Amino acid sequence: MSFQLILDNLAKHIHLTPDEQDIFIAYLQSKKIKRKQFLLTDGDICKHSAFVTSGCLRGYTVDKGGIEHVLSFAPPDWWIADMYSLLSQKPGILNIEALEDTEVLLLSKANQEKLYQQIPKFEHFFRILTENSLVASQQRLIDGLSLTAEERYNNFCKRYPTLIDHLPLKQIASYIGVTPEFFSRMRNKRH
Repeated sequence: MSFQLILDNLAKHIHLTPDEQDIFIAYLQSKKIKRKQFLLTDGDICKHSAFVTSGCLRGYTVDKGGIEHVLSFAPPDWWIADMYSLLSQKPGILNIEALEDTEVLLLSKANQEKLYQQIPKFEHFFRILTENSLVASQQRLIDGLSLTAEERYNNFCKRYPTLIDHLPLKQIASYIGVTPEFFSRMRNKRH
């Protein structure tokens, strides 16, 4: 397995020596997830952050009426986890499912803590990831309250440009908070 994608991801924020890269890689666990299989289900305790090397994951919740609400997608070069559960080590509410055959590199919470001790710059890296996640979540909440469905779709296209023609329409509709029927009508008006 090539680790270049994850090393390039780290290099956006921190510089690692070859020895530090080797230490980091030794803490990773490779996992293949088949389409429609789950990396995490509602009620599990999230023990890993996952970095997608190929394929695509989606993070979603299911409300009391059985309706799915997509919170995020993770195409290659993205990290995903149930942040609440990972940080609190309490049962989470997120389902993380493979939308296609997917390969991930897992970093356990325990190994992440070891990295903080051995290579303190990893605290900087994961702080940046957490801050970016917080900003994106806040913006998504504000968008949901103040933007039209079309504006939310435009934001989706900017955030996930590689997924626009790749995902089922019902997944995109769920992400932007509309029914598949409304989304289909909205897209047809645009074309």
